[in-house]
Amino acid sequence: MKFDFLTIEGNIGSGKTSLAKKIASDFNGKLILEEFADNPFLPKFYKNSKSNAFPLELFFMAERFNQLSGEKSEIDLFSEFTVSDYSFFKSKLFAQNNLEQDELNLFNRLYNIMFSTVKKPDLLIYLHADIERLQENIKIRGREYEQNISNNYLKEIEKKYFDYLKKQNDFPVLMLDVSKQNFIEDDKIYNQIITEIKEFEEDVRIKSLILG
Repeated sequence: MKFDFLTIEGNIGSGKTSLAKKIASDFNGKLILEEFADNPFLPKFYKNSKSNAFPLELFFMAERFNQLSGEKSEIDLFSEFTVSDYSFFKSKLFAQNNLEQDELNLFNRLYNIMFSTVKKPDLLIYLHADIERLQENIKIRGREYEQNISNNYLKEIEKKYFDYLKKQNDFPVLMLDVSKQNFIEDDKIYNQIITEIKEFEEDVRIKSLILG
């Protein structure tokens, strides 16, 4: 694989974990997955977001920092590269969307300290899917606490990602529209993704592509 550290990002239900797992398996990569199931505040958040948002976001940020800080210091002799299904900066985006201003101020102070030390991706792949496709994927995977996520919430998260990625200069971004495609079942689409990764020019800051 051309890049030492790939990150797959996207909205809830966009296929981040599926793509990260497939790339790691096919190209002998070390896989880092977000440990969302270990967050005790997640089911509570979807029932009562206001009272559970702050501990939820702090827990996620601490877990992401712990995983990515370890990745920066560890050398894996048995893997060609590393691929993760999340980025550290998503902590900030979800916090902006979910926290009250006083909570966000404290959160950002901690975030800024951590962000300066965590490993940044050599290439970030952003999977874009329209809201209808996201909701379809959410229902298919069947996590009970996700079934009432609103379209508006998904649109808000999407906007946060778009705004951040347009402005940041920490890593290059490959944006792929997967709204109408299934890269797990369609080898042609998956191979197109791999080709785009391998041929991505390092002096490009951001590239957008509709697959198919």
